[in-house]
Amino acid sequence: MMREIADMALVTGAAKRLGREIALALAEKGYNIGLHYNTSRNEAEETAQKIKEFGRKVIFFQADLQDPLQIHAMFQQIENSEIDLKVLINSAGIMTRQPFGEITFESWDEVMNINLRAPMLCCQNAARLMSEGGVIINITDSGAGKAWVNYGAYTISKAGLEVLTRVCAKSFAPKIRVNAVAPGLILPSPYISSEDWDKLVQRVPARRAGSVSEIVQAVLFLIQNGYITGETISVDGGYKLL
Repeated sequence: MMREIADMALVTGAAKRLGREIALALAEKGYNIGLHYNTSRNEAEETAQKIKEFGRKVIFFQADLQDPLQIHAMFQQIENSEIDLKVLINSAGIMTRQPFGEITFESWDEVMNINLRAPMLCCQNAARLMSEGGVIINITDSGAGKAWVNYGAYTISKAGLEVLTRVCAKSFAPKIRVNAVAPGLILPSPYISSEDWDKLVQRVPARRAGSVSEIVQAVLFLIQNGYITGETISVDGGYKLL
């Protein structure tokens, strides 16, 4: 019999890919889901249907995370609801390919606004609403410590997100724990060919790509373990060793 949990887990970028699987796993654990999306309404509705099969409530939050006012409105909606916010997963992000010397300020701002500023604002707002025992998990990237010259803005934003995780963990302690999960080679980028992807996978010590379920397991572990904060767990098959 499912344990009743009245609390909400808000997952940004929950309509598809990794965010979707995290939202489904949290619903299976008994959380009501705050399902954020921007333009992927059809995918969001499909995800919501799956969540409801677990007997959980779904609240839709449509917001462009580049707009601070829309982020504020999302949390205002949560505050006005009758469901307590217990977990925040900052999963939404964008990865654009652009040689570093050719990055435009518009592209730079878009990546930083979505990948770094939005999580910062979400963390601030969530901390204001959460009671004792709240949990925030940021989804970063195992490549955050690398110098990817064709994904410079992306890697810089994810490196910043890891620092943000530590700053928030110290700022919000002991009331709220803040950690991060850094996936490795899990889902191929649309910018990489299958041949190049296979070459990357063969370089990893584990000699295989990771699965979305392995990322989800790390997220659930960090939610459940009450004595971990300020940490980034890499789930990358040893990619950081390269």
